[in-house]
Amino acid sequence: MVASSWLAYKLTGSAFLLATVGMSSQLPSLITMPLAGVLVDRFNRHQIVLVTQIVAMMQAAVLATLALTHQIHLWHLLVLGVWSGIVNGFDMPSRSAFVFGLVENKSDLPAAIAMNSTLMNITRLIGPALAGFIVASFGEGMCFLVNAVSYLAVIVALLFIRGQFAPPRVRTTSIKQELFDGLHYVWQLMPLRALILMLAIFGLGGMAYVLLLPVFVKEIGGDAHTLGYLMSASAVGSLLAALMLAQRKQVPGLGRWITRASFGFAVGIILFSRVHNFWPAVLILAFLGFNMMIQLAATNTILQALIHDDKRGRVMSLFAMAFLGTAPIGSLICGALSNHFGFNSTILGCGIYCLIVATIWAFYMPRLRLAVRPLYIEKGLLIAEQEVPKLT
Repeated sequence: MVASSWLAYKLTGSAFLLATVGMSSQLPSLITMPLAGVLVDRFNRHQIVLVTQIVAMMQAAVLATLALTHQIHLWHLLVLGVWSGIVNGFDMPSRSAFVFGLVENKSDLPAAIAMNSTLMNITRLIGPALAGFIVASFGEGMCFLVNAVSYLAVIVALLFIRGQFAPPRVRTTSIKQELFDGLHYVWQLMPLRALILMLAIFGLGGMAYVLLLPVFVKEIGGDAHTLGYLMSASAVGSLLAALMLAQRKQVPGLGRWITRASFGFAVGIILFSRVHNFWPAVLILAFLGFNMMIQLAATNTILQALIHDDKRGRVMSLFAMAFLGTAPIGSLICGALSNHFGFNSTILGCGIYCLIVATIWAFYMPRLRLAVRPLYIEKGLLIAEQEVPKLT
């Protein structure tokens, strides 16, 4: 991610084209994830994850070859970005359902999801800083090569993993029917619908700052090192959030965390729009990473706890679509606005947008609190005599 975004901005010098490259690797996920969710519920999840990692390694190898031979152009980044987006569209819902199959005692699910997020954010802490050093010292091609080789370790690890990954039941209906069944299932359960729509609407304006970071780095006179450190700063905050969530033993009450994190994230975006130096940016990006991880991991945990296993793949594909599918659309719009109004004004607008969405969500929470109570009781997460958990 660091090398691709840096190379895209170096080749074009345009915030809009930078966002276009980012969109090429994310927007295809919006199209493929619904189908992927159906396939995850039909086939062995372990095998699907294994195949996606092999195909992703092939994409990384092609990207590395083009960069190392100095034949890479903008259209290569766009085409390979689409390839990556299609693979991720199948990989993310598969992995979300895959993690659930590894947890034998479902009361451990919040801690398991938080542990998974913790490990992911440790790599996000180390990876971008390392990538910045490699890009600055050896070029983007070497960074792409390291990425391609790293997939070998992932594939070997997957071959050693054991768990319950077979589909919950034999399918007798068509893929089209199962797709509509999954959409209907989410839509008729208000808590699921509300959580997924919240992420989608929030991500539309909330994630643009990530893809536009190279613009900020150039404005403060930084290089690939700077970009890597800033992305690692965000991972520091995310790691702290994941460690906090790992201490929780209960799902009820996570809604309060989502609400607070939404307001915290909006405030962080507004503050980031006022920053013009490296160290203040590091602190604010860590704060943003913290709130973003609370929001995503808490939503993931609530969804995983409430949904039926035979629809897990389809629901988790919609969850992944919510924060990955809408983000590139918002980033593309913000990239165009940044060319006309500047980076800081665009990010300020994103912060105000997120603040409005968080406020609407907070007003909506009392209805969600009432709707989620019977679902918690049905799943054994809440005793009927217990006090209703505030904000789910």
